Amino acid sequence: MNIKKSFYIVSFLGFIGLNHLSAQINPFQKSVTKFTNPIIWADAPDLSITRNGDDFYLISTTMHLMPGAPVMHSKDLVHWEMSGYVFNTLNDNSKYDLLNGTVYGRGQWASSIRYHKGKYYVLFSPNDEPFKSYFYVTENPEKDSWKLITRTKHFHDASLFFDDNDRVYVFTSNKVFELSPDFKNVIGDQNGTEIFQKDAEETGLLEGNQIIKRDGKYYLMMISWPRNAKRRQVVYRADKITGPYEKKVILEDNFLGFSYAGQGALIDDKNGNWYSLIFQDRNGVGRVPILLPVKWQNDWPVLGDNGKVPLHGEIPLPPFKPKNHLIESDDFSGKKMKIQWQWNHNPVNEAWSLSERKGFLRLKTSRVVDNLFAAPNTLTQRMEGPKSSGIISLDVKGMKEGDVAGFSAFNGDSGILSVVKEGSKKFIVFTSASVSLDNKTKAITDVKAQETKRIPLNSDKVFLKIDADFNLGKDTADFYYSTDQKNWTEMAKDYRMIFDYRRFFMGSKFAVFNYATKTSGGFVDVDFFEFKRKD
Repeated sequence: MNIKKSFYIVSFLGFIGLNHLSAQINPFQKSVTKFTNPIIWADAPDLSITRNGDDFYLISTTMHLMPGAPVMHSKDLVHWEMSGYVFNTLNDNSKYDLLNGTVYGRGQWASSIRYHKGKYYVLFSPNDEPFKSYFYVTENPEKDSWKLITRTKHFHDASLFFDDNDRVYVFTSNKVFELSPDFKNVIGDQNGTEIFQKDAEETGLLEGNQIIKRDGKYYLMMISWPRNAKRRQVVYRADKITGPYEKKVILEDNFLGFSYAGQGALIDDKNGNWYSLIFQDRNGVGRVPILLPVKWQNDWPVLGDNGKVPLHGEIPLPPFKPKNHLIESDDFSGKKMKIQWQWNHNPVNEAWSLSERKGFLRLKTSRVVDNLFAAPNTLTQRMEGPKSSGIISLDVKGMKEGDVAGFSAFNGDSGILSVVKEGSKKFIVFTSASVSLDNKTKAITDVKAQETKRIPLNSDKVFLKIDADFNLGKDTADFYYSTDQKNWTEMAKDYRMIFDYRRFFMGSKFAVFNYATKTSGGFVDVDFFEFKRKD
């Protein structure tokens, strides 16, 4: 079968497989979407959600990846498509360009999305100097038309809220700030108003604040780290925005043996049904969204099965058919990059092209660096559980001496399958590499790299493959290469993928790269990226 044509089949199969479920309609119960948790088995943490009529919009965190602040759309809360990103690049300092430091694990954090009177608003606070908050607005999240309104003081893990009287508030941990209508100034105490005090069992921050209002009461959703216990989801409730507030634990569950789920939001549908979207840490793949129907008892939300995560469920909404999915194959035949791709830090735009060779992505080297972690123009997509596979096809005849190009399971600890050019010779090399970062600047202080296999390459065309397994206790990747996409040579088996909040703070990504270690100006052409999800 023609490789290019096979992409449409692969994409269709990926569409069926995404979220490892297909919505089915019960003939005796119309307009019902069935689901299995997690609804997205891929890295989509720090969930904030809003609704306009039938349309739900979900925003997540991607930190140092660009474009950033991904917005997803659904009509049934189960099947999600990519709508776009709030911004293309951040340019506060050179670290966003991988110069004089990095923003690994920083950049765009925990955003809040709200629909209010015909417009959508996003608030987020980059966890990096200068410590400021960004406010964006658009009338249509589908059109990549977000505009920066203003930048204000930094609000950690904050939730934007419009009250019934149109007054604007930001909630963060146990404080509330009122903002001017243009979002530019804090009204009153610049340090905010403390609305409750943590009780004795709580330690550290109460994080992931998300606020809703129901029947005149205010509800603050947060994660709690009780002393000598596991993470849990709590809600604080009050009749007035400034309190007094009372607390209730509403979720404490290490669903399916992974870590304890927590941090998320409450949302209703137009029929008055309520739901919660919460994420769960799943090690190497990252933090995955789970969906819980919500009942109300005595004006308190009851999540899932009496505070436990359901494996299966039904949502009384018609099944939604997304126009795309969160991870996709790509034959690079379009005029612009597919929406699923994100660059590692800001891209060097003059060093990549979809037009210089039609049907290929050309990645050119623009900077001499020592390692992958410092390399500009590394292109990434999420990996997905429970198992997934990625293949890229590379034409490497444009490489220069010292160039390194290839495919990686990319994170603070990375499995790297490379084509390395040394003099007139090329080699296929597998390397495991671990980066150390300065705590303040996130500058790269050390890279420990271990080459475990090297094979001469006598072809200008090569296929590189990564098979990933994120089942409980696994988090492994296998690496292969081929020159004909039929006969595969194993380069590494059971490479362990690691989630480390102290460095990247995200799940492992498929990453395509090309960098120079001696002189810039070389290039590789990427023919395709093929993605398959496996149960």
